Amino acid sequence: MLLDEPFSALDYQSRLAVSNDVYQIIKKEHKTVIMITHDIAEAISLASRIIVLSKRPAKIKSVYELNLSDTLNPIARRQAPEFSKYYEKIWKDLDINV
Repeated sequence: MLLDEPFSALDYQSRLAVSNDVYQIIKKEHKTVIMITHDIAEAISLASRIIVLSKRPAKIKSVYELNLSDTLNPIARRQAPEFSKYYEKIWKDLDINV
């Protein structure tokens, strides 16, 4: 399944609720999903692997194999101790000057 910015038009509360529903369906149905997102927290809370692409022309810059419990839902995964560590590493990989 390919999801391209699937929650981008939703408010924050709806985004969390729908992402939880999608996560449960993916796990129950044992589906593979490729999701494109610019939201780091969303990616970490839903994924088992994150691939960071470089600027154009896009090439694989980094691959992160996430070690968060698969029994957790996306909201609970955001509270995992490793969450902030992954967030910080991925943020640094994006080459964004703020």
